[in-house]
Amino acid sequence: MSVQTQHRFTVTDYYRMAETGVLKPDARVELLDGKIIDMSPIGPFHGSITKHLIQQFTTAAKGRWTTAVQDPVHLNDHSEPQPDIMLLKPVPDFYRKRHPQPEDVFLLVEVSDTTLTTDREDKIPAYGHAGIGEVWIINLADLTVEVYREPNFTGYGSKTILRAGDQARPLAFPDATVDVAELLKR
Repeated sequence: MSVQTQHRFTVTDYYRMAETGVLKPDARVELLDGKIIDMSPIGPFHGSITKHLIQQFTTAAKGRWTTAVQDPVHLNDHSEPQPDIMLLKPVPDFYRKRHPQPEDVFLLVEVSDTTLTTDREDKIPAYGHAGIGEVWIINLADLTVEVYREPNFTGYGSKTILRAGDQARPLAFPDATVDVAELLKR
């Protein structure tokens, strides 16, 4: 009787696979808990929401944070996902020598349509365990914003659902208000 085994990749393995051509340069993948995950194509609504948030957050930043778009965040030796948006602590070299780590992240945003289950069941626990203070899931299916705060070992202690008529405000920058109805209108 054979036993199936899985190989759990490290971030170093992951980058080596890209350098040697095992992962193609245009591969849309990310590393989460040692697994290489295919990323879904970005549809027009998803892309529109991301662009809306980029513009809004970049305008409101006034040097207080750097807005990162679909860039990696180094959670640990086995996880380097690529969230849609992050508000990061500004650093003079714009993270030239390393990817941002949990302590660099003011807010992390995942725009979710086909990835909603993975974002909730896999990414939220990983982000909470790593200590990222606040995560939003922009839930395109239900037209809501899920706000996760109070990171802990298994995920987050606080989850709030915002709908049309509500305002989403990053905990670190409450003046950077996002109108949920305006953001999610079709």
